[in-house]
Amino acid sequence: MKFKKIHSGLIALGLCCSLFLQTPVLAAEETADAASVSAISTNDIAGWPQGPDITSTAAVIMEDSTNTTLYAKNMDQILYPGATVKVMTTLLALEKTQLSDQVTMTATGVSGVTDGGANISAQIDEVFTVEQCLYAIMLASANDVALQLAEHIGGSVDGFVQMMNARAAELGCTNTVFTNPTGLPDENQHTTAHDMALIMKAAADNESFQTIAGTTSYTIPATNVSGGERVLTNNFSMLTNTNAAYYQYCTGGREGYTEASGSTLVCSAQKNGITLIAVVLQGTSGTTATEAASLLNYGFDNFNMLSLGDNDFNMLSGGDVYVPVGTTADALTTQDGEVQDGQYSRQYLFGGTAVGTSVMVATQEEDTSLVDASVQNIDAAKNYTEGRNNLPYFIIGGVGILLLLLILLRIIKVAKS
Repeated sequence: MKFKKIHSGLIALGLCCSLFLQTPVLAAEETADAASVSAISTNDIAGWPQGPDITSTAAVIMEDSTNTTLYAKNMDQILYPGATVKVMTTLLALEKTQLSDQVTMTATGVSGVTDGGANISAQIDEVFTVEQCLYAIMLASANDVALQLAEHIGGSVDGFVQMMNARAAELGCTNTVFTNPTGLPDENQHTTAHDMALIMKAAADNESFQTIAGTTSYTIPATNVSGGERVLTNNFSMLTNTNAAYYQYCTGGREGYTEASGSTLVCSAQKNGITLIAVVLQGTSGTTATEAASLLNYGFDNFNMLSLGDNDFNMLSGGDVYVPVGTTADALTTQDGEVQDGQYSRQYLFGGTAVGTSVMVATQEEDTSLVDASVQNIDAAKNYTEGRNNLPYFIIGGVGILLLLLILLRIIKVAKS
């Protein structure tokens, strides 16, 4: 009895100790689980090169021709875009106007001179060409010109903003709302790193945009109002070879800083025929350009283009994939879309991640039913023939000849009588 009481007491003590000791273990496990959920989602792809960590809140690196997302950190987090808005402003203006069109400054545009943002001190009734306006926007981040160009194209700034939002939707943006063409703070204006990458990709594919964004210096001649020329110098740090953030492969972009957005940057870069898009949002001043450069190096150094269509005669276009170095076609899987007008799209996947697409011709399967039926009939006829003996035909022939002879003899007898 005494032994049973002692045994029960030891069991109770053990249970209490186990419950007490389990608490910190569970807490440690929860902490480890939380840490395993990385903000850099691409680092969770099996076999994917591990991308560098950065201090900025969100970032994306995308390959232009295949739309492959190489690096993604909080890419769908909604943030303020800052001056990167001007990429959309410039792209839309290029799509809706001619470079030679003339733009006359009104009170709308001139208000941008006194709003505290960047400007070129435009004056009422001053006339610029669209081309001059776009250089002012991309090189000098001129808010006065951006506002005036918006009114010129959209009938009003609000009208142009509606066009910006419609164009963003066409490009596949799902979490972007523009409220002005300048990027000045507005609590209702927001975007994501992924959406800005889609916008910058469209801009990078526009030859005129690339020419303007990649220019280091541009001169606006004296206008009908100004007394002299304006020399504009591109203030994008990654294009300025005297800046510590200079990146030799950069082909253009836009950056800015406000207290609301922090430091924001979008750009494109080209190396060995490969074009990458970089977006870095909500960084600290002076860090976004260097972080963008490190991410671009990651994208150029750890991936390469692989062509899948060299021996596939059913491939109409595409077929290139941007994949981790050393990847072969055998490591990829495919997903085919629905057939339309004799064609369908094929998506190539690496570890479930899209790395390229192609357009394939739909080959119809041959209907062999008629051929099979013909072959069966021929075989049946052959078997029928082979299964018969030629002897009956000789007998029938002999009987015929004998009858004919009998008839002839009968005729002769009748004639003699």
